[in-house]
Amino acid sequence: MSSSWRPLLQKNLKELRIHLSQTRPGSQGTREFILKEYAALKAANPTFPILVREAHDVDARAFARYAFGQERKVSLENLSEAEVASRIQSLAESRPSSTER
Repeated sequence: MSSSWRPLLQKNLKELRIHLSQTRPGSQGTREFILKEYAALKAANPTFPILVREAHDVDARAFARYAFGQERKVSLENLSEAEVASRIQSLAESRPSSTER
């Protein structure tokens, strides 16, 4: 997967939050994504808040906060590491409309 989208995090988003379970099989791809990609994401966006929250028995998901308090949530449950990266990339590349909440 191309890394050209990584700088878009801080350009288009205000914050990225990732929730996952430490033990549930449905969070495996998200755990692998964090292990493989977190350092590169932070290197490309050193001041951008990327929050990773682990909790017992939660569904894996990501929340993107955009300007004016707009948020989008995507499920990461039962996805592979590459599919998780694709979902995060789509959040980074999108810009919600001014009427979207």
